[in-house]
Amino acid sequence: MISSQENNKEPTRREFLGIGLAVSLAVLAGQASVALLKFFRPRYKPGSFGAVVVAGQVDEFEPGTVSYVRGARCYIARLEDGGFLALWQRCTHLGCTVPWLEEEDLFNCPCHSSIFNVVGEVLTGPAPRPMDLFSIEIVEDQILVNTGDPVQRKSFDSSQVTYA
Repeated sequence: MISSQENNKEPTRREFLGIGLAVSLAVLAGQASVALLKFFRPRYKPGSFGAVVVAGQVDEFEPGTVSYVRGARCYIARLEDGGFLALWQRCTHLGCTVPWLEEEDLFNCPCHSSIFNVVGEVLTGPAPRPMDLFSIEIVEDQILVNTGDPVQRKSFDSSQVTYA
């Protein structure tokens, strides 16, 4: 016959510490998993780089000008014919930030002297191809730049230009 004392057996000190260790390790693994998931999750927020960015209104960009859009990390080139290009600010040689030199009407990479024209074509330097583009969509006179998917190209083509 089994006594009621054997049915209500309390864990020994060793069993209690083992259960405590198992629970602690499970909590630690859970916290590490959450931290790892947060690390790998993209930090893109709507309207910031890596997503669709509102560059501005169509009439804010005069024909024949190049304007920097900080949130999109790109230049909006409004061509003489009224078309738009969104050129990523990165040099295609080693990824340096390429400034637009308005007085010279060209992009000049300060790192290795690659020179690009207003449509991003390589004029001189070690850059192997034209500047990358972001796609542009014009909705209700707003210029929307999709910075999540840069387009690599071998040359400039008029089909790359977006018109209002």
